[in-house]
Formats: sequence, structure tokens, C-alpha cells
Amino acid sequence: MTDEILLEAEEKMEAAVNAVQRDMGSIRTGRASTALVEHLGVDVYGSRMQLNQLANLAAPEAQLITITPFDRTSVDPIIKAIQSSDIGITPNSDGRIIRLPIPQLTEQRRKELAKQVSGKAEDGRISIRNIRRNANDALKKAAKAGEISEDEERGALEEIEKLTSQYVDKVEALAKEKERELLEV
Repeated sequence: MTDEILLEAEEKMEAAVNAVQRDMGSIRTGRASTALVEHLGVDVYGSRMQLNQLANLAAPEAQLITITPFDRTSVDPIIKAIQSSDIGITPNSDGRIIRLPIPQLTEQRRKELAKQVSGKAEDGRISIRNIRRNANDALKKAAKAGEISEDEERGALEEIEKLTSQYVDKVEALAKEKERELLEV
């Protein structure tokens, strides 16, 4: 019983760290990265699709992202999606290829993005703590029902606390790395 609860908690914590990593990948640094736009929602063909399902994305240069739609009719909806997003880049298009020139970040913009990174890291830490609370509740419920002994409960609670610390540290490391990327000129 305790092994199942611990395993489930660990899987959920790993998923939370992966979500934080994915979110931080969408925050732009001074370098071009397709992660910046690949999950943008585009209204095309009567539904909402992610950009990486509609086009080839590439970063041929350090300051440029190119988007080559599979279907030319989707160029305008892609441009509209980019303009309405919060990435702050104006797309250039020749009707076939959309180019996103990545400007150098100003000091003020770097600090704003660093705050976004801190916010996403805090969301990740909160998510991990919620998983810890749910696992602890499940263990206490199992102990109360007599499914596990008090010693097993105590040991499992300590193990969950170790997992929580481990995964919170992973989120911290991701945040520090991203902030270092952002603040490096």
C-alpha cells in the first residue's frame, strides 16, 4: 500500500518538474529557440491546433526562428497567433516562410522575464507540495483504516518528505539555470 502511494507521488512530482521545464522553455532568452513558439495555439481549419502540428520550425541562426507551414493557407492564422501571443516578436512573412527575428533583450525585459521564471518555479513548488499533501493524506487514511501500521506510515511520511525536497531542488535548479541564461548578456 505504501509503495503504491510513494510511487504515484513520485510520478506526479516528476510530471510537475517536467511541466515547469516545458513552461520555462517557452520563456525567451536572447537566443532563438523553437520552444518559444511550438506550443502556440493557432485557429485554423475550424479548430485550435499547436503550431508544431502546422509547420516545420527551425532556428537556423542564433537570432532567428523560421516557420514553414505545411499549407500556405495557414500562414495568416499563424501570423495572427504570433501577434496575439505574449512573446513580443513581430513576424515577417514572404507568403511561404515566416521569420521571427529575436531582438536582444533589454535589461528591464530581462528582469521581467526573470520574475516570470520565479513565478513558474513557485507554481512548480506549489504543485509538488500539493502532491505531498495528497500522499500524506492517503497514508494517514490508510493508517486510520488499519491497512498499514504506524511505523510504516511514519517511514512513508519521511520518504515523501525526502521526495518533496528532492523535486523542489530540481525546480530550483531549473529556475537558477534559466535566470542565469536570461541575465547573461
